[in-house]
Amino acid sequence: ALTSDLASMFRSAFERAGVALQIDCEPLPEPVFVDRDTWEKIVLNLVSNALKFTFAGVVRVTQRVERDHIQLQVRDSGCGIAAEDLTRVFERFFRGRAAQSRTHEGTGIGLSLVKELVKLHAGRITANSE
Repeated sequence: ALTSDLASMFRSAFERAGVALQIDCEPLPEPVFVDRDTWEKIVLNLVSNALKFTFAGVVRVTQRVERDHIQLQVRDSGCGIAAEDLTRVFERFFRGRAAQSRTHEGTGIGLSLVKELVKLHAGRITANSE
């Protein structure tokens, strides 16, 4: 419920941008211990980043129970990440060469912060792009 609520905070921004926001977070079979403030930073950074680089189509937020962990996935139909940038996307202060973005603001610390916060939860983060 927390993940759905956090992602839903962006619904009006997605509507204004003409991009669909799909949230599919299945109920958890039991409580999961998570630092709420940290989880909020993770979800909000990922969803806002997806919106920043998606101009048409959809952003999907899914949360699934795996064997021994919870998987959060944020997928978008945005402009993609250049192959040469993909290995550096979680580096502090790195700003990739996006063909298009909603804003040119940013310090390049959002995804590096997410990586560090995920590590604090004993998790891992990956990025893929086509």
